[in-house]
Amino acid sequence: MTSNAELNTRRQQAVPRGVSNSLMVYAERASNAEIWDVEGRRYIDFASGISVLNTGHLHPKVQAAIALQLQKFTHSCFQVTPYESYIALAEQLNALAPGATPKKTIFLTTGAEAVENAIKIARAYTRRPAVICFEDAFHGRTLLTLSLTSKTHPYKAGFEPFPGDIYRVPYGQPAALLEDTFQRVVAAESVAALIAEPVQGEGGFIVPPTGWLTEVADVCRKHGILLIADEVQTGFARTGKMFAIEHEGIEPDLMVTAKSLGGGLPLAAVTGTAEIMDHTGPGALGGTFGGNPMCCEAALAAIQAIENGGLCARASHLGELFRRRVLAWKDRFPIIRDVRGLGAMQAFELADAASTKALTKYCYEHGLILVTAGTYGNVVRILMPVIVTDDQMTEALDILESALTWVEVA
Repeated sequence: MTSNAELNTRRQQAVPRGVSNSLMVYAERASNAEIWDVEGRRYIDFASGISVLNTGHLHPKVQAAIALQLQKFTHSCFQVTPYESYIALAEQLNALAPGATPKKTIFLTTGAEAVENAIKIARAYTRRPAVICFEDAFHGRTLLTLSLTSKTHPYKAGFEPFPGDIYRVPYGQPAALLEDTFQRVVAAESVAALIAEPVQGEGGFIVPPTGWLTEVADVCRKHGILLIADEVQTGFARTGKMFAIEHEGIEPDLMVTAKSLGGGLPLAAVTGTAEIMDHTGPGALGGTFGGNPMCCEAALAAIQAIENGGLCARASHLGELFRRRVLAWKDRFPIIRDVRGLGAMQAFELADAASTKALTKYCYEHGLILVTAGTYGNVVRILMPVIVTDDQMTEALDILESALTWVEVA
C-alpha cells in the first residue's frame, strides 16, 4: 500500500512548491460527503474541492451521465464539430440566470478563464477600458484576474506588473463611495464593468449588508457600467438560491460560473444578456476545451440533481444547523471573533492565523477536512457538500467543537 508520506516525498520531487496543499493526505476514493485516503482513513469533506462538489462526490446522476458520454466521444471541440449537450446546457443556464432578459452562454474551463472572458466581453460592448473591483476580492490567479484579486500573499507578490485600468474600492461600504471614485480616481464614462462576488469567498465569506448590491447595481445602470456577478464559488445552490445574487433580486449584465457547475469536472461559463454576448464577432470567443462534452453532460446531470433534490432548501437547512452550533460556541470560546455566511456557505473568524492553522490540523487528524480563507488567513470556511446527511453534519460539528476546545486550551 502506498502511504501518504511516500506520496508526499514524490510530490516534493515532482511538483513545484508554488502549488500548495492544505493537508498532506492523498485521496484514494470518495462518495457523497466522504473521502478515504490511500491509507484507508475516512474523512468528512467540508471543503468540497473548494465548493466544486455541491452535489457530492460521484453523484449517481453525474456518474451515469459521464459513463454514457464516455461510450460516445470525449472531445471534438465545439468550434469544429459541435454537439447537442453544449447547446442544451447553454439553454439551461440561460433559463436559470436571474432576470427575464434573453440570455446567451459561452463555456470555458476555469473560473479565471470565465472572468477574463467576461471582462473582454464588457470592454468590447462598452468600448471602455476600466474595471472596478473590490477589496478582499478573489477572481483568479491568471495575470488579468490577479489584478482583480485583492490578496497580496501568496497570490500577487512577485508577479507584477499587472494589467492596468483596474480600480479597487471597499466592499460592502456605501455605494455612494463609487460616485466619489468617479470624481477622484476614474471617470464613470471610462468604466466598462464592475465585478463583484455576491458573497466574498477567499476574502473570508463576507456577506454584504442587505440592499448594498442593489445600490451598486443602480449606480452601474446610471453610468452605463456593466455589472458582472462572480458566482464561481456562490453558484448552484451553495447559498440557498441557485445563484447568490438572487437574494437581492438583481439581474446582472454578465454572470460567471464554474466550480459546482460541472459536478466535479472542469467547466466554467459566462452567461449574459443576448445583446451583450452577441456583440463580439465570430471567432472572438472560445477555446479548445471549453464546454467539453463530458463536462456538459456532467453539468446537465448536476443541475438536475440540484433541482430534483431540493438542494437550495437543503443548503439553507445546513446553514441553520451550523449557525445554531457555532453561535453557541461563540459564547464559550473567546477565540471566535465573528460568525457569518449565507446558506451552506458559512464561516467563523478566529483571533489569528496560527490558531486557524492549528484548528484545521486538529480537524483533519480527527477525520474532518476543512479549508481556510480571509485576507489574514484566520477564517475557517465551511463548504460541505449540500447532500451531506444530518448525521455526518453532527459528526463534523462535534469534531469542530473538540478542536475549538483544544485550541482554546493550547
